[in-house]
Amino acid sequence: MVLTTINTGIPPALIFILGAVLIPFLKGKAKAAYLLLLPVLAFLTLVNTPNGNHFLYPLLDYQLNLGRIDGLSRAFGYIFVIVTFIGMIYAIRVKDNVQHVAAYVYAGGALGVTFAGDLFSFYIFWESMAIASTFLILARKTKESQKAAFRYILVHIFGGLSLLGGIVIYVVRTGTLEFSFIGLADFSDVGATMGVAKYMIFIGVAINAAIPPLHGWLKDAYPEATVTGAVFLSSFTTKSAVYVMARMFPGTELLIWLGVAMTAIPIFYAVLENDIRRVLAYSLINQVGFMLCGVGIGSELAINGAVAHTFCHILYKSLLFMSAGAVLHQTGKIRCTDLGGLYRSMPITAVFCMIGAASISAFPLFSGFVSKSMIISAAGYENLLIVWLIFQFASAGVFHHAGIKVPYFMFFGHDSGLRPKEAPLNMLIAMGIASFLCIYIGIDFGKLYAILPYPVEYEPYTGAHVIGQLQLLMFGALAFCLLILSGNYPAEMRSVNLDFDWFYRKGGAAFYRITDVLGNGINKAFDAVFLKSLVPSINSFAENIPSRLLLLILVPLRGLGGIKNEDAMAFKKRAQLSLEKGAIPIGITAAAAALFMVVLYLLS
Repeated sequence: MVLTTINTGIPPALIFILGAVLIPFLKGKAKAAYLLLLPVLAFLTLVNTPNGNHFLYPLLDYQLNLGRIDGLSRAFGYIFVIVTFIGMIYAIRVKDNVQHVAAYVYAGGALGVTFAGDLFSFYIFWESMAIASTFLILARKTKESQKAAFRYILVHIFGGLSLLGGIVIYVVRTGTLEFSFIGLADFSDVGATMGVAKYMIFIGVAINAAIPPLHGWLKDAYPEATVTGAVFLSSFTTKSAVYVMARMFPGTELLIWLGVAMTAIPIFYAVLENDIRRVLAYSLINQVGFMLCGVGIGSELAINGAVAHTFCHILYKSLLFMSAGAVLHQTGKIRCTDLGGLYRSMPITAVFCMIGAASISAFPLFSGFVSKSMIISAAGYENLLIVWLIFQFASAGVFHHAGIKVPYFMFFGHDSGLRPKEAPLNMLIAMGIASFLCIYIGIDFGKLYAILPYPVEYEPYTGAHVIGQLQLLMFGALAFCLLILSGNYPAEMRSVNLDFDWFYRKGGAAFYRITDVLGNGINKAFDAVFLKSLVPSINSFAENIPSRLLLLILVPLRGLGGIKNEDAMAFKKRAQLSLEKGAIPIGITAAAAALFMVVLYLLS
């Protein structure tokens, strides 16, 4: 692909980030219109900008590239702008300017990462995402959200430092800032230093992708975010990481097995989880696993599948978080044990939730079907039998916990007695747009396939695929019904299920206590021995050095003044007192100074 070089207009990322500055100064309808105008401007800019390198700026001996647009970045850019528009409709009634500003800086950071052509710009936008997203968790203003936000930013600081260290080493060794394919390689092939740099970059990105065992931050933080903040959180951080993996590490075999682990492990936790938004967080990790596995396979079909599934996933996952958020907004409750029977008073939200559930479960005629199937087929074409089998298990699992459990316990199941009003109109409009796109893409998938990085020659609606998928889903539904009717379904409990986040929830607290005891013990010992004993003694000795030296001179010379031997002690006391008062006779000090000069002369 030939890339042209153009340097006009404003990068879509800066439309969001700079536009966020004006938000606190607007009110009422003008503010609402402005919030919806920014994504429209960004979308029009992207549509009217051809593929190529744009917005190039010199920096020392390098060149910053804020607009590298090609097939890969364009697809991610489109969905990031679309979900920002939908998310802003959903959040239009929020009065907290912090949330709006943070959301736009966050979205702008995701667009900046997507269109960055150099590592410096990429890193700046990457870190802006971490900072802005933290405020979407803090904005809920609860004790739990503050703790979760603190843990969240600490994890991302670690990831950012790992990424920065790898970038610095890489740039020093290669002499280039180009943000492109890096790949993992044996240390024997690239050298120890370059190997370390590549793995540091990989780890930094893997943390944002929530790859196990580095995924605990996601299910810990996302459920504690604000109702609207969770919609944005579900859309940007992990999907930006998928983009970076597709840009830097396509075809990396390690990603296949990490992705497979991601698809399977969260299923077991999601089945046991009581918090609906935490269930959705686990299903998010499960779905990102499919994407990363596609990136790891690395074929054109697999990369197309990863990008298409990212596009579809952002829509149906934001839809599920919006429906859960609407329930939380209307009832103040989000646990399975507290909900049920809400279809009576929130029927429209229930329908939208079921559309999201059908999409994530990959039902035919819904978006997930036309994207996930590409990745599963790519694994089959590459003869990855174990991967293909685990995909089948994971597909059944996600249908169980996200496709059935979420809508069942929120809107059906036992009757909680809650009768809240239907969600506000703006929330319903946002969910309606996302629902329409989930169905439209599932039917007219050609438009999605047209914006993928590589030409697509794939037909999802084959008889074998449709029948096989329906069989898988129906048997999954049958298993759920049998477990519920027999009373063997795992009971929903009011508890926090510890995952790998045990290491910073419990292990981290224990580590803090141990280091606190050891560190403060050493500090106390040092304080007692050195600061309270040795240092004052040295200080006192240093203060008395001049008087001690002068007494050594005056006492032997006391006879010059006619002082008798028996008055030596009295003379010493009087001299000491004179030194303390600064009242030594001038003659004595002059004689002492002269004697001192003579000694120096003789020594020289």
